[in-house]
Amino acid sequence: MTTLQLDLFTTEPETADQAGPVPGEIDVYMLNLSGGKDGLRAAAMAMEAARSAGVEDRVYTVHASLGPMEWPAVTVDGVRYPGSSELAAIHSQALGVPPERHIEVRRSRELEGERVPYDLLTFIAERGDWPWLGKARWCTGDWKTSLIYGAFTPIVRARKKALRRPVVCANVLGIRADESPDRKNRPAFRTTTDNTARIVHEWSPAHQISTQDVKDWTDQQGLPHHWCYDSHPGAGDWAGSSRCSCSLCVLANTRDLLLGVKRRPRLAELYALVERVRGVSFNPKTSMAALIEQAGHPGAPDPGVVIDDDGPEFDALETAVRTALTKPPKRDRYVRPGAPADALLGGCDGCGLEGDQ
Repeated sequence: MTTLQLDLFTTEPETADQAGPVPGEIDVYMLNLSGGKDGLRAAAMAMEAARSAGVEDRVYTVHASLGPMEWPAVTVDGVRYPGSSELAAIHSQALGVPPERHIEVRRSRELEGERVPYDLLTFIAERGDWPWLGKARWCTGDWKTSLIYGAFTPIVRARKKALRRPVVCANVLGIRADESPDRKNRPAFRTTTDNTARIVHEWSPAHQISTQDVKDWTDQQGLPHHWCYDSHPGAGDWAGSSRCSCSLCVLANTRDLLLGVKRRPRLAELYALVERVRGVSFNPKTSMAALIEQAGHPGAPDPGVVIDDDGPEFDALETAVRTALTKPPKRDRYVRPGAPADALLGGCDGCGLEGDQ
C-alpha cells in the first residue's frame, strides 16, 4: 500500500469555515476511520497538516468496530472485498501511519468467566428500545466515543507525565456540512473536553467539501472505497449505499435501508425479531418488518450481492440476541419524536462524539 501515499494529501485552501488547530501544538492526533469515504478524506487532510508541521509521529488512527453489524467482507468471482474494520486498517496504512499506531476498539463484557464481544443489537434487545436522535443516540457515545477515549487514556497518561501538563488532542472526524442540517450547523472546530488530563479539540477538516468532491478525490488518488458504496462489489460506480455506517442504521434513508435488507436478509430478520418481541418499531416512521416486505416489491433496489451471514461471529450475535429476548426489557420505552426516514441523513461516517452525530 505504500504507493498509495504518493500525492495523497492534496488539500483545498483553508477558509474561515475550515479553521483548525495549530498542527505543532497538538500532542496526539486521533484520526477516526470507519472504512467510509468521509473519514478517509478528513484523515488525509489532518495527516498533511501534521506532516507539514513535522509531527506525523503524533498521529494515530482508530476504528470503533461494531462487529457483525458493520458491512462485512465479501468474495465475488474469486475476488475478496474487505469489510469495514479491515478497510479502516488499509486506509490507515495508505495514510502512512505505522500498524502499531492503528487502534481498533470493540465493546466486550464478562460472560461466564470469559471476555466476549458485546454487540449493539444484543444491547438493544436487552434494553428493549432502539437508539434515536438526541439524548437517545447512545449508539455513538457509548459504543464509539467512550471506547475511543478509553483506548487513548494510556497514551494520554504517558504524555502527560512527560509534558507535565494536560495533553492536547485533536479528534479528527469525517463530518461534512452537506450531510444534514445538524452537521451544517456544527462547527468544523470546537473544544469538547478541557480538564487536568487532556484538552480535546474536535476537528472536521473536510466539513466544507461536497460529497461529489470526496468521491472524486478518492477515485483520483486510486484509493479503495468500501464495496457497499457500489451497485455490486467491484463496480466502482458509487451507486450502492450512500453511507458506510451500520448495515441497517436507524438513521439511514429508505433506499439505503431497502438495500441493506436485501443485502443482509438474515440480519434484517434478526432486527425484525427484536421488534416483534419488544413491541417497539426499529424507526419511528417505519418498521423492519415493513422494510422487509417492501424490499420484495418491484422497484426495490437491486442488492448486487446477498450475504449469507453464516459465520461463527454472526451465529454468536444471533444466540446472544435470542437469549436477551427471553428476559424482560431493562428499561421503559423511550418516546421518540417522529420524523420521516428520508429526512434522516446521518450515519457513522465519522460519528462518535457527543452522542449527537
